[in-house]
Amino acid sequence: MRDAVVYTEVEAGDKLAAVLPSWQVEGGHLRRRYVTDGWRASMLLANGIAHLAELAWHHPDLQISWGSVLVSLRTHSADAISDKDFELAGMIEHWVGWRPASDSTLDGAPSDGKWRYLVRE
Repeated sequence: MRDAVVYTEVEAGDKLAAVLPSWQVEGGHLRRRYVTDGWRASMLLANGIAHLAELAWHHPDLQISWGSVLVSLRTHSADAISDKDFELAGMIEHWVGWRPASDSTLDGAPSDGKWRYLVRE
């Protein structure tokens, strides 16, 4: 395991613009609000993020609401935004954004009605 590079807020913002444009730097954290379709979807999303965080042993702060999940990442041991935060943010973004390919036998989550999961942004 290598040491994580740390970033100023300006450097982090520049890197986010290039690699994770849906994320922002706010209050010394990398942040992203995922809009969901209710409590069930928020909890499912938060539990999926928690699973990734445990596997990475790098834990975000999560604010879970009826219609959204706010993810905040900051490397506490470095007291800064680091490569660890970018790497986990990328994994979260990949996992949350994954959908079956158009030629897949998987249907994918419905996008409307009572079964809708995440709101498309």
